[in-house]
Amino acid sequence: MLLPALCVAMFGATVQAAQAAAVTYDIEPTHTYPSFEADHMGLSYWRGKLNKSAGTIVYDKATGAGSVEVQMDLASIDFGLDAMNNWATGKDFFNVEKNPTATFKGRFDGAKGGVPSQVVGELTLNGKTQPMTLTVHQLKCMPHPMHKRDFCGADASGSFNREAFGLSAGKDWGFKMDVNLRIQVEAVARP
Repeated sequence: MLLPALCVAMFGATVQAAQAAAVTYDIEPTHTYPSFEADHMGLSYWRGKLNKSAGTIVYDKATGAGSVEVQMDLASIDFGLDAMNNWATGKDFFNVEKNPTATFKGRFDGAKGGVPSQVVGELTLNGKTQPMTLTVHQLKCMPHPMHKRDFCGADASGSFNREAFGLSAGKDWGFKMDVNLRIQVEAVARP
């Protein structure tokens, strides 16, 4: 009696594993723009975005498990002011000649009904890597109307202290070091 029950349990686990398959999605660069806001001497917040990014998402819709990797091209920073863009990409701040990208890598966590509540990972910026967790505000998948493949979109945010990455410019002038990062992303399943 124990052997048949064990076989049924193993078969059930095999069927469940077959139904719960992770899919790899490529980030759609024309629909993905990581954005940020940073303090300006305690007077206001400067907001900007990164116009070029790439990466992959691996997502199992049944279990909510998966991972994210987003590479952000720092030369594409856009504050809406050319002088600020030039300063941020220059040697006094990001120094994109030396460190051209920032990368966020993480794994989905806290899934309910197949939708994760956060991405636990790490941010690499200015040659340094620090832990970072993003809160998932929404995640939705649907058939892409043109590509005829699965298509997912999400919005997630978190914050980090830029001084931990060796980026403390302006601190002596009263700039706060905390930066809010928001990643809005869309990605298409690989064929």
